[in-house]
Amino acid sequence: MSCARPCSAMCRPMTADPRPVYQEIADAGSLARFGDEIAAGNPSDWPGYQAQLRRARKATGARHAVTTGVATVEGEPCVLVGFDFAFLGGSMGAAEGARIARAFSVAAAQRLPVVGVAASGGSRMQEGTTALTQMQAVAAAVAGARRAGIPHIGVAGDPTTGGVWSSLIASADVLVGVPGARVSFSGSRTRPAGADPGSGDYLAEGQWAHGFADVLAPVHRLRAEVAAVIRLLSPRSRGGVPDRAPLPAWPAGASAGDGGGKEDDGGDRGADGWAQVGRARGRGRARADQWLAGYFGQSFEIRGDRCGGVDLGLRCGFGSHDGATIAYIAQTGERTTAAGFRDATRLLGLAGRLGLPVLTLIDTPGAAAAPADEAAGIGPAIAELFVAVAASQVPVTSVVIGEGVSGGALALASPRDLWIAWDGYLAVTAPELAASILKLDAADIPAVAGRLQLTPAELLARGIVRGIIQPPRPAADDVRQPTPDSRARR
Repeated sequence: MSCARPCSAMCRPMTADPRPVYQEIADAGSLARFGDEIAAGNPSDWPGYQAQLRRARKATGARHAVTTGVATVEGEPCVLVGFDFAFLGGSMGAAEGARIARAFSVAAAQRLPVVGVAASGGSRMQEGTTALTQMQAVAAAVAGARRAGIPHIGVAGDPTTGGVWSSLIASADVLVGVPGARVSFSGSRTRPAGADPGSGDYLAEGQWAHGFADVLAPVHRLRAEVAAVIRLLSPRSRGGVPDRAPLPAWPAGASAGDGGGKEDDGGDRGADGWAQVGRARGRGRARADQWLAGYFGQSFEIRGDRCGGVDLGLRCGFGSHDGATIAYIAQTGERTTAAGFRDATRLLGLAGRLGLPVLTLIDTPGAAAAPADEAAGIGPAIAELFVAVAASQVPVTSVVIGEGVSGGALALASPRDLWIAWDGYLAVTAPELAASILKLDAADIPAVAGRLQLTPAELLARGIVRGIIQPPRPAADDVRQPTPDSRARR
């Protein structure tokens, strides 16, 4: 996906452009509209409202602030829900809510993803509480799509605020924000008196930074970004669903110590525990990026826990492997935070709704344990991920590709389909911490590592892992005895 970080001012939307953003996403001439027969009433008997509607229709050529229809995006079919800010500020009234509900029904019937593209100030004031209740109608439509396994993609254009942000767009499975767009629950005229009008928290960049948007993309990139998501998630576009995520092969060009042979043999026979820790901590060892690059063709990542947090040491997303879509969660060798565990739980939930198998790559010296991490709910976040894995209705395949320390690693592990790379280990805790807990000296750490039975061969013999993924050919043994890891110290 484009825009790995917030774009500069050159990517800011051109608010003077009268062309609605959804028209930039749909392929030219592909939109087959429906729902035009739905009429707007005046439930609050607002003076002059019907005249306002007539003027808006004349100015825009549209009957409502929302256009719905079946369209294609780079040839990929979808149901499009597009807002036009020029029509009464893109506000949502009863007719707009009914059209959105119809769109989700059509999507479920035709097994098509929904693409919601917002440019809206929120609920329509002229329709009063009737307009407010459209948030409930939209929520019911979204819930129906989730039950049906239909992907929901949201695009937050300028502006995306109020009831439209907090119903249709923020509930999306994958959310794309336009840099510079005003994206917030409170509109510019409803914020607290002391609020900084220039605060980035009211922009798409702020939502992205806090984990509420998956990617930022300027308007000219939206079609490509949305198409990439549809190709992998649409029931019509993705390949057949395998029974499980296939095991990854050893990354091409990745270094290894001695070994070789088949993925399910004993692997590191003769290596003691402390030497195995050295392998896993080695600088030349293959990392998650290499494993993922060799496994997937095209892929995209989701970002953030939707609770205000982002863990840059955890990668979650979807990719194409041999023509089939596989969901993935990958630790990158860092301590996983509460946001990371919640992001992983989010990924599992989405994969379950869409019926996609999951691959997890485990590599962490443990869960983050600073006071701020406790305040962020690291324990409950780990617990919820354990429950999500245990309750998963789709198969989860897991590989320990490096360090697998304590519950911060095991939370990502399938209890039925766990494998380990030749240079990985899995332990109740780091040898340094185990020695500290047992009140032993630093000199005892290597012996403690041996007693933890953490090597691939020992884990295989005990039935904890199903097998060992090894390098394709023998290589020189480059194992060094590790020094105690400062990351493992209290």
